Amino acid sequence: MRKHLVLVGGGHAHMMTLENIDKFVEKGFKVTVIGPSFYHYYSGMGPGMLGGTYGPDDIRFATRDVVQKQGGIFIKDKVDRIDPDKKEIYTSTGHTFTYDVLSFNAGSYVPMQAAPEARDNIYSVKPIEKLMEAADKLKELFAQKKMLVSIVGGGPSSAEVAGNVWQLAKKVNRQLPDIRIFAGKKFMAKFPETIRSRVLSSLQNRGIQIIEAGYVKEIKPNEICLESGETFPTDFIFMALGVKPSTIFEESGLPVGPDKGLLVNKYLQSVKYPEIFGGGDCIYFEDQPLDKVGVYAVRQNPVLLHNLMASLDGKELEMFDPGPEYLLIFNVGGGLGVFKKKNFVFGGKIAFMIKDYIDRKFMKKFQAIEKVL
Repeated sequence: MRKHLVLVGGGHAHMMTLENIDKFVEKGFKVTVIGPSFYHYYSGMGPGMLGGTYGPDDIRFATRDVVQKQGGIFIKDKVDRIDPDKKEIYTSTGHTFTYDVLSFNAGSYVPMQAAPEARDNIYSVKPIEKLMEAADKLKELFAQKKMLVSIVGGGPSSAEVAGNVWQLAKKVNRQLPDIRIFAGKKFMAKFPETIRSRVLSSLQNRGIQIIEAGYVKEIKPNEICLESGETFPTDFIFMALGVKPSTIFEESGLPVGPDKGLLVNKYLQSVKYPEIFGGGDCIYFEDQPLDKVGVYAVRQNPVLLHNLMASLDGKELEMFDPGPEYLLIFNVGGGLGVFKKKNFVFGGKIAFMIKDYIDRKFMKKFQAIEKVL
């Protein structure tokens, strides 16, 4: 019977493996990709899509088409848990799949515990498709009245969303909304003051209010309640509380890191189950904690490609090196960005132009795979 490689998720860390599915098939391996969507959206360009800089086609990769054209199998479904001893995968639709080698690039999610369920004015910043829905909804609402838009969370995603909501309103030529970021006790507290101050001033110069009066206790459909008892009215809410790894690993009894991500060794391999690998936001790298940024997923690509093939072939694995400090650029809307590389920090239009160039180049590289096949 043919050995079976299963990829859970078609994200950044699986891009090179997706590009080379035909190589696995040529060797006689069966390849199945399980993902929640026919497309993978590049999160780094998500806020830009919200602001209208990009359309959906600019920031997505046709996962299903790429898989099927190379002889792989694509399953649109969500993995709930696995049984690592039986080597079985269980999905939301009740299907079961077996595997010989398994790799996770299952991403992360935004906790929504404080928010009421099924409200049509509350959106999380992940998955990226939610930002697309939010943009369409906001365009309608901006045409009707002056809006109060709230972003719950004090990290960079809240800054990028706030700035791009402002840009969207300007773009559709409607009344500018009142935009508030509920940032807990300190906005962008984990970043150096050189970055924080630039992001802060860029947003405040456009009338975006940063509230650092304490943490949000409760979210009602039209009200934000702080732990202090202070309340703020709102019409529309974005949840940007930071991301957590997929819950699959804890549900499956796999070894996990402090953040509940799949605990992997220097080969991006489960510390207990050698036939299980992973990359991107859903893993916890045993050697050193990695920030939840796309650059590490991109750097993991060649290692995962090699190690998945080597694991099927019974050959030697390669070690993952996280590499040097990464370039960080925030898109704060209005054609502005904040750039950081080592100790070099600056903000403005040039910062955004650099980010735009890098992001478009990255997407074109992988979108080109669709056209070649």
